[in-house]
Amino acid sequence: MNAMKTAVPHIDRAEKERIAQSVARIEALATLMDGAFVIPGTGIRMGLDGIIGLVPIAGDLISSLVSSYIVWEAKQLGVPRWLIARMLFNVALDTTLGAVPVVGDAFDVLFRANLKNMHLLRRHLERHGHLGAKRTLEASATHVRDAAA
Repeated sequence: MNAMKTAVPHIDRAEKERIAQSVARIEALATLMDGAFVIPGTGIRMGLDGIIGLVPIAGDLISSLVSSYIVWEAKQLGVPRWLIARMLFNVALDTTLGAVPVVGDAFDVLFRANLKNMHLLRRHLERHGHLGAKRTLEASATHVRDAAA
């Protein structure tokens, strides 16, 4: 018996480039919102979401609008409804719990809804052949001692 393969629709080079540019743009925004800075002495990364969230109510609403833009971009890329729903859940959770005084500010820094959503989006696009996998350089080095030394 032959296993059935799922057909991946053909995407031309221009469309792949458009998708890659869109992903790069919103990935930069997600990083800015959730991980652009390191809290000195802790190694904990945070972004503008944690800073803007310090402003009661308005800060969390502004952050949720930026997060919603990332979800809107994902919708424009044609991701399925179930993935949009999962991304919206992350935004709603971040907005709701982030609005709680003090504890919410810590939650904003640690939850990182935008980076979670970018991970979901990137993984979906890679699995469906719309985006090449992130390239990483892996190498190992060995030190060989001179036998005479």
